[in-house]
Amino acid sequence: MTRQEATHTHRIPLNRDRVLRAAIALADTIGIEALSMRRLAQELDVVPMALYKHVANKEELLDGMADAVVGEVDPPAVGPDWQRVVRDRILSARRVLLRHPWAARVIESRTGPTPAVLAYLDSMAGSFRGGGLSADLTHHVMHAMGSRLLGFSQELFDTSASSGPPDPALAAAYPHIAELASTAAHDGDSTVGGCDDQFEFEFALDLLLNGFETLRREGWTSTRTP
Repeated sequence: MTRQEATHTHRIPLNRDRVLRAAIALADTIGIEALSMRRLAQELDVVPMALYKHVANKEELLDGMADAVVGEVDPPAVGPDWQRVVRDRILSARRVLLRHPWAARVIESRTGPTPAVLAYLDSMAGSFRGGGLSADLTHHVMHAMGSRLLGFSQELFDTSASSGPPDPALAAAYPHIAELASTAAHDGDSTVGGCDDQFEFEFALDLLLNGFETLRREGWTSTRTP
């Protein structure tokens, strides 16, 4: 870079969007735990106090980062198949979170949903309503989907490291868990590589969406007597 180019770079004005994008790129590189206002200021080649003109504190920075990441999710498609519309949107959110592995923890850690998250959830509710689900069913669907609406979910246990036969003592004490672990062994010929996070996510997502469609067709309501 020439001196003239360096001078031009330093003249790029600092604004909120530039601060957030730099923070996201830095978190992608060093991890969210290592991100600090001082480290971000060094990355932007400014004094730390310059950041506070655009974000009041670290929590506001994290709020803005969460909103910026959610803003990367594809907008909803237009089409009559509500399940496809919702599925594609959620898988887009998942791709975004895989690009930014720290983002799920930041979104979960907010004391309340940020504006972009609220707008996203409102849009998702609109997709359910547009697909013919009642407000009552949509309410319960949103609860059932939980964080999966945003492209992530908390697994009960991780079998990705399983290899070889289970420990005999553990297998004797927990036979059903041992059986599940043995079925999750990686298969080299499998297109999903055995117990694959993406496969498991899509499996559960499709299971839920198909169930919601069944309830919609049956005219389900939360007040219906079994």
